[in-house]
Amino acid sequence: MTDIGLPTTSARALTRVERVGAHSHVRGLGLDDALDAKKSSQGLVGQVKARKAAGVIANMIRDGTIAGRGVLIAGAPGTGKTAIAHGMAKTLGEETPFASMAASEIFSMEMSKTEALTQAFRKAIGVRIKEETEIIEGEVVEIEIDKPVGALASARAKTGKLTMKTSDMETVYDLGTKMIDAISKAKVNAGDVINIDKASGRITKIGRSFSRSRDYDAMGATTKFVACPEGELQKRKEVVHTVSLHEIDVINSRTQGFLALFAGDTGEIRAEIREQIDNKVSEWKEEGKADIIPGVLFIDEVHMLDIECFSFLNRALENELAPILVVATNRGITKIRGTEFRSPHGIPIDLLDRLLIIHTQAYDEREMKAILEIRCEEEDVDLADDAKDLLCKIACETSLRYAIQLISAASLRASKRKSAKVDVDDVSKVYGMFLDVKRSTQFMLDYHQDYMFNETDTAMEA
Repeated sequence: MTDIGLPTTSARALTRVERVGAHSHVRGLGLDDALDAKKSSQGLVGQVKARKAAGVIANMIRDGTIAGRGVLIAGAPGTGKTAIAHGMAKTLGEETPFASMAASEIFSMEMSKTEALTQAFRKAIGVRIKEETEIIEGEVVEIEIDKPVGALASARAKTGKLTMKTSDMETVYDLGTKMIDAISKAKVNAGDVINIDKASGRITKIGRSFSRSRDYDAMGATTKFVACPEGELQKRKEVVHTVSLHEIDVINSRTQGFLALFAGDTGEIRAEIREQIDNKVSEWKEEGKADIIPGVLFIDEVHMLDIECFSFLNRALENELAPILVVATNRGITKIRGTEFRSPHGIPIDLLDRLLIIHTQAYDEREMKAILEIRCEEEDVDLADDAKDLLCKIACETSLRYAIQLISAASLRASKRKSAKVDVDDVSKVYGMFLDVKRSTQFMLDYHQDYMFNETDTAMEA
């Protein structure tokens, strides 16, 4: 294997659908330059100690001073463990790979548990590959394409000329059939600033020249204006690609190949392929062609892993190419899955010894109100002050997650009565429609005789 395949930019530019999710309001950890957490910032509220600890870890990851380490975020349900992990991902930025998964996912895949974990680990390790390429960059002055007509039109090749300029020079290029087709496909017009990769012939439109800013007929809503490039038309440019080791694995797997990136059905990848890729990446690193970026693998509900997976994690963390492992759990002292032994958080002691543990605390009433206000803003819901107070009271008596879910339901009821603002009646109505856990449990106890296979006595003793 002399060379390894890499994913192209177009292969990785998948369309993302933006929608309001459970943690879509989180934009970072909300820390200042001294790594002190603000009371409410970047979508996170409270949890000052946990956020500061996560900020220290994020700084160490960014500086490359931590690798093959593990962090455990432990706390009661609804105390922001996953939100802190998302805040870490946003703080690290797009450049640092961040792979996220739930522990139960590995049991639903059509592959071994260790293979699923290996793929997750390699998704969290980035390779920044540098390569120099020759490009032609300038403003298109004129395009002339001669299309043959008549009986012999199909047999004769199309010919053309492309005039390009920079602020210092202007040149005319003869065009072949492939370049003419590429220009037509890219919809290049006079006045566009483009660059052409000489090796591949790929054309990239950078924008419209400022000199054409008054051509209103040729403008669209998304038209971007750029200055005419300076210097020579032909220049050498360093291009940087950042890909994950898993993407390289998939593309070089003969049985799956390039399309598996889109399908997601990668199957099991042979150890020989991974070994060859690791050797090649190590060569590139020594030659200065590539840098390895250790990212973050976040595993939520880690207590769902079994003893085999925990044994694998112990070994994987010692690997030279290991990302930072961040795990989260809401369990106390419980059984380790696959054994009869009990352990804190359901994690074996030998793995717990390798983890830095961050604890989250329950939110107080003031923090709950601040979180509810942030969620209302994220979901674009206008809540009256007294409705916010009622929702906050519901959150304190039931749970924060339950109260957050009532926001959209109350907003829908308000819109049905043609009101732009959600008031107390809307919140009260949906509170009566949808039960929380405590009221649902009480209902079960009151009407247990109407249900099949009920175990009221056992539930009450527990």
